[in-house]
Amino acid sequence: MYWHRLGRTLGRSGLVGATVKGPERLPGHLVADEKHTTLAGEEVYLAATAGGGCCLGLALAEKADQDELTRAYGVSRDGVRGLDPEYRPRTVNTDGWAATQAAWRALFQGATIILCFLHASLEIRERAKHLKETFDALRGRVWGAYHAPDARTFSQRLRRLREGAPKHIDKPIVREKVLSLCEEREAFALAYAHPGCPRTSNPVDRLLRRLDCHLSCTQQLHGKSAAAEQGLRGWALIHNFAPMCPWTVRETPELRSPAERLNGKRYHPDWLQNLLISASLGGDRRAPRNP
Repeated sequence: MYWHRLGRTLGRSGLVGATVKGPERLPGHLVADEKHTTLAGEEVYLAATAGGGCCLGLALAEKADQDELTRAYGVSRDGVRGLDPEYRPRTVNTDGWAATQAAWRALFQGATIILCFLHASLEIRERAKHLKETFDALRGRVWGAYHAPDARTFSQRLRRLREGAPKHIDKPIVREKVLSLCEEREAFALAYAHPGCPRTSNPVDRLLRRLDCHLSCTQQLHGKSAAAEQGLRGWALIHNFAPMCPWTVRETPELRSPAERLNGKRYHPDWLQNLLISASLGGDRRAPRNP
């Protein structure tokens, strides 16, 4: 309970305002996904947003429909708009859940929605991994298309995969998933028009895997939703400011955490002091009334 309350204290600060030090540091590409968990025994969804290597949003949604997800992801939108009222990401990477995509289109009109290639490939893997050599060859062709250097080559490789599926894939459910991936060719190819954008949901998946360990230790979420969200924001701030693994830190020893890398600086060599200084205004970036 002691550590839980300390985490909630950190979570009183705005996540984006405490993490990002200026509008010019806001990432142009975002990644979003939801996670199932429970709050006081009831199923809820965590709407997570990542960008620039940091967690930029973590809010609860009671349902996985468009209205609830729009409200939950709107917390991230409000945070970045507090830094830059005109901010709009160039791309948002999501899975194929229609409500998620509709929520982001409603929040940022004009942003390009990128479909996660990894989710589609995992659908194939879950149904074909027992096929051994056939699966190895199929996986090579799927990821060979992913690594195509341009949109034209990518489309050609997926067309060939679709043409060969009826001949070389005997199991109907596997063939169905392969054809389903190929049908999304145009949605996947949009990423080539935005160099540098994430083509998979890995940035937010890594975040959610770490959150899995935290929720397992705390036996999921408890109490009121407002208190639970404070605790989640506190965890996210620690994730943003705590040092990364030693192998990653060796690359930039002067910038050891995701937030330091995003901002290109730090206020204090101790990561916790750096977090407290960054969050000292509660994440508020409004100009003073009497400058």
